[in-house]
Amino acid sequence: MHELSIAESLFELCRERLPAGHRLATVQIDVGELSSIEPELLRFAWQAVVAGSPHTDATLQVTWHRAEQLCPRCGEVAERQPGSWLRFCPLCLEPLSVRGGDQLDLVAITTIPLPADLEVSS
Repeated sequence: MHELSIAESLFELCRERLPAGHRLATVQIDVGELSSIEPELLRFAWQAVVAGSPHTDATLQVTWHRAEQLCPRCGEVAERQPGSWLRFCPLCLEPLSVRGGDQLDLVAITTIPLPADLEVSS
């Protein structure tokens, strides 16, 4: 499950950007269909990574981006099922290209101030 290593790297990246005296509240990311990341597994891995830290309640919000298959003549090919790929347009038999769906981006971090007596070390 490579989602665990991605969750660990994401957590480290977020902590590097964390203002002093704050903890993570929400982390928003964009994930594309071609990134080979399963959003539910990534959310599960995120919960494991933040468990036991001051950021335990931090939620990971994932926005899913579907890849599009395009025909140079007909435009987007809508008949494709999620996760399946066509080589040729079902209408005109032209070779298809793929656009988008390769995102893996940290979009936003929301933080909450910590009580004065609590220090974040992880």
